[in-house]
Amino acid sequence: MQRLIFLLGFVAFAARADVKLPSVFSDHMVLQRGAVAPVWGWADAGEKVTVQFAGQSKTATAGKNGKWMVRLDAINDATVKGALTVKGNNTLTIKDVLVGEVWLASGQSNMAMTVGRCRDAAQEKAAAKFPAIRMFTTQRRAHLEPQTDCAGTWAVCSPETVNGFSGTAYFFARALHQKLKVPVGIVHSSWGGTAVEAWTSLDVQAGDKKLAPVFASWKGKPKADRNKPANLFNGMIAPILPYGMRGAIWYQGERNARTVDTSKLYAHQLPLMINDWRRRWGQGDFPFLWVQLPNFKTRNDDPNAASAWAHMRESMAGTLSLPNTGMATTIDIGEAKDIHPKNKQDAGARLANWALAEFYGKADVAATGPMYTSHAVNGSKVTIEFKHAVGLQTKEARVVSGFALAGADKKFHWATATVNENGAVEVFCDAVKKPVAVRYGWGDNPHVNLVNKAGLPTAPFRTDKW
Repeated sequence: MQRLIFLLGFVAFAARADVKLPSVFSDHMVLQRGAVAPVWGWADAGEKVTVQFAGQSKTATAGKNGKWMVRLDAINDATVKGALTVKGNNTLTIKDVLVGEVWLASGQSNMAMTVGRCRDAAQEKAAAKFPAIRMFTTQRRAHLEPQTDCAGTWAVCSPETVNGFSGTAYFFARALHQKLKVPVGIVHSSWGGTAVEAWTSLDVQAGDKKLAPVFASWKGKPKADRNKPANLFNGMIAPILPYGMRGAIWYQGERNARTVDTSKLYAHQLPLMINDWRRRWGQGDFPFLWVQLPNFKTRNDDPNAASAWAHMRESMAGTLSLPNTGMATTIDIGEAKDIHPKNKQDAGARLANWALAEFYGKADVAATGPMYTSHAVNGSKVTIEFKHAVGLQTKEARVVSGFALAGADKKFHWATATVNENGAVEVFCDAVKKPVAVRYGWGDNPHVNLVNKAGLPTAPFRTDKW
C-alpha cells in the first residue's frame, strides 16, 4: 500500500513538473514576422524553461502560479522555418513552424461558414494547394470566467483540409499570401448566432450605463450561455491572448441587428470591443477590419421604410473613426433569402484589399469602394463628394440607382442621380424642391449600382440623423 501511495504521488509530481503549452502553440503554427513573439505556458513554480527557435534561445522562470513567458526577438525573414523547442524538466518539440503574417478571424456564422459551404466549393477545394497558409480553429466554448487554454489545432491548407476552413478567413488569407508571397496564419475563433457583447470582456461592459438593457435580460441567469456578455471572450479569446499577430478581421452583426435600437447601440459596442482587445493584446492599435453587413431580406420600394440593417451598417461605418480600422462593403453580394450568402470570395478579398492598400503599402490595390465625405445643397440639387472614388461609375452602365432625397418634411422620395465631370454625384428630385437630406442604399436590400474603377461598391450612407 505504501509503495502504491508513493507511486501515485510520484506520478502526480511528474505530471505537475511537465512543461505545458497552450494548444495554439502546436505543429504547423505560424509566428508573426517583424514583431516580438510571446511564447508562454506552465511548469512547476520556480522551474526554468528555455525556448529555442531559429537560432534564438530565451529562458524564463515559472512564477508562483506556474506560468512562464518568453518573448522571441522579431524575425523579419519570412523564409525562416523549423522546429520550436521548449525545455524544462521535459522537452516539447513543435514541428513545421513558419514565420509570416498572422491574423485573428472572429465573429458569428458568416465567419464560421466553411469553404465547403461557399460558392464554387468543389473548384475551391481542388485549387487549395497552399501549404504556407495555415489555420488554427478554436473549439467553441462559453465560460463564465476567463480561461487560460482552449482546444484547437493548426491545419495546413490543402484540398484535403480546406473544406473545414472559415471561408471568409481563407479567401482573405489567400489574397494576402498571393500578393505578399509570405506564409499566412489565421487564428479562427467564431460561433454562429452570437452577439458582440459575448465577445467583449466583462471588465469593460459591467457598469456601462449604455449596456444596461443588454445586461437586464441576463439578470438571474448565471449560466455559461454563448450569448451572455463576456462568455465567448472568456472561452475563445482570452485563451489565445497575447499570441503575436498583425491584426484582426471580424464578420458579425446580424445577431445585434434585430431592432433599430440594438443596431444603433452597436455603434458603441463595436468600438468598445476593438479597444478592449487592443489593450489586452498590448500591440498598440493593431489593424482591425470588418465586413459591413450585406443586402438581405425582401427589397422594399418605400424609401421611408424602417431598416435595422441600414442602421447596423451605419454603426459599422461610424466605427471607421477609430485608428487603423477598415471595412469591406458587401451591399452588392448578399442574398435576399439567405442570411448566409455563399460569395465569401469577395468578402475575404475585400478585407484583404484594405489590408494590402492601407497596412502593407500596396499602391496598386484599391482599398475599398467609394465612401461619402461631404455634400452641398445648391437650389434643388445636392452634390455629393466621395473618397476612394477614382473612376466613379455605374455598374454595367446603367442609370445610377439607390439615392433618395427629403425636404424639411423628412419624407424621402427616390431621386435621379448622375456622375458629373468632376467625379461627384449630382442628385435631384422633382418632388423635393428644397432638399435637406440625402440617402444612398438605405434599406435592408437596396437597389444600388455605384462603383469605382476597381468595381468596388459605394458604402451606404445618409446625411440626416432622423
